[in-house]
Amino acid sequence: MRNVTLRQLRVFATAARHMNFSRAADELHLSQPAVSTVLKQLASQVGLPLFERIGRRTFLTPAGGEMLECARAITQRMREADAALANLKGVTGGKLNVAVISAGDYFFPRVLAAFGAAHPGITFNLTVHNREGLLRQLADNLTDLAVMVRPPADMDIVAVPFAPHPYVIVAAPSHALAGARQIPRTALNRERFVMREPGSDTWNSMREVFGRQFGKLNIAMQIASTETIKQAVVAGMGIAFLSAHTIGLDLLAGNLVVLDVQDFPARLNWYLVHNRTKHLPPVAAAFKDFLLREGAALIERLVRFDWSAPSPRARPAPAPPPRGRRARGPRTA
Repeated sequence: MRNVTLRQLRVFATAARHMNFSRAADELHLSQPAVSTVLKQLASQVGLPLFERIGRRTFLTPAGGEMLECARAITQRMREADAALANLKGVTGGKLNVAVISAGDYFFPRVLAAFGAAHPGITFNLTVHNREGLLRQLADNLTDLAVMVRPPADMDIVAVPFAPHPYVIVAAPSHALAGARQIPRTALNRERFVMREPGSDTWNSMREVFGRQFGKLNIAMQIASTETIKQAVVAGMGIAFLSAHTIGLDLLAGNLVVLDVQDFPARLNWYLVHNRTKHLPPVAAAFKDFLLREGAALIERLVRFDWSAPSPRARPAPAPPPRGRRARGPRTA
């Protein structure tokens, strides 16, 4: 045990959390053989197997369970040491650990840059996740702060709204509704939607915004990537419910248009989240203050665009079909 390294403990703890060496390798940005090698070396140093295979599933052995508790305790002590040293340095130094949902990666690096400009000695560890991954970061104490849209109701957290987060309906410029004014929400029932996967923040936000109407929408395709959704919309495969903060460049390039739908944009909020019992390092506390004080104005400036401007060929929205008759749409194979 004398030669066990922090790197080995980190790899082991990640593999134990996923119970899947391939997923652990992805998170650690290592190859799967590299992860397997590290774990074999650690087991050799411990003198006992740490994992066992039963059927197709992987489990921790009793020795692995003990090692995981030790790894977590050592990792926590190292974080506390980092925080104590950062406290001595003040906010002129230290590392900020922050995790964001995927919609945030369109602007959040520039928010960090603005904070870093005022604190040039700070380094950053920014990770981007889907909702499930972000909640895991919080649950496993892998990040100081998290930025998301829908804070979990079943975790002991502090969640503070710091900026508006509008959602819009986007389409290809050639779409039949592009340029129409005040499109009734019920007209969207006839359209094909390209959507994020169930459980994602975007999916859950769409369910909240549409309420009972959500069940009447035609979810034609589910994709776990906002960029791929936008490309599908550009290709004419449907329309999409997306964060307005993810489409600025697409609007400027003329690849997408925002549909003028009644009651849109839907206004939700960005939240800053951390565990309630978390002792925030000085740099994280300073960033929290910065985000609550300046975040809304900064994000508005970074991603501002005039989504309310009508298209040059603006026209009234087509009337919905008479009650009892279904609108005809293009046939699909």
